Amino acid sequence: MKLRFLYLLICPFLFISCQGQPSKAIQTIDAKQYAEKLKATEHPQLLDVRTPEEYKTEHIENAVNVNWNGEDFAAKVNAYDKSKPVFVYCKVGGRSANAAAKLAEMGFTEIYNLDGGIMKWNASGNGKPSEKIIGMCDQEYGELIKSGDRVMIDFNAKWCEPCKKMKPYIQKLQEDLKDKIKIVLLDADENKTLIEQLKLEGLPTIIVYEKGKEVWRNTGYISEEDLKKHL
Repeated sequence: MKLRFLYLLICPFLFISCQGQPSKAIQTIDAKQYAEKLKATEHPQLLDVRTPEEYKTEHIENAVNVNWNGEDFAAKVNAYDKSKPVFVYCKVGGRSANAAAKLAEMGFTEIYNLDGGIMKWNASGNGKPSEKIIGMCDQEYGELIKSGDRVMIDFNAKWCEPCKKMKPYIQKLQEDLKDKIKIVLLDADENKTLIEQLKLEGLPTIIVYEKGKEVWRNTGYISEEDLKKHL
């Protein structure tokens, strides 16, 4: 009876420990290492796991689009050689981390995940700057951040989970604090030129300006309470 009790007590902890261990097949590396690995690998299997729409806008040279959120993801990646290196990336790293875990589960033995996704890839100078202006230009942005004594810009995206969680309270603050600070929400995918020029490395990114000069910045999720401290 005592042995059974101990087993029931210990087993869940063993299970959690085992489940929490990342696969040894996966290496999440920065843009510099990722570029070096790609260059050193003959005919690399490079997968862009974003949506087809995102892929059409921009992608790393020679990447193949295999949408992580597509119903046929597993079927498509199953056609690749599991014994050879496979490289995955997305916009900021979330979807590619999930895709890498799935690839490891399917038997791929050497998986490289781009830390920070294509945003950090571009911010690190690896991407090719677009000659076409997409969204707001730098002159318009300069006018925007000087359009009030204090201005907060929230760069976000429709697919970004932290952005979705923050949007309701940011819209509320937009109204509640309108006499103190001008709050503007900008879609990163619709303003790609700005993202490149500002070298943003992740989403959401919030930047606060005073009289046109940046005074504070945050990348990633932040609670309403903590954000208020900077407004």
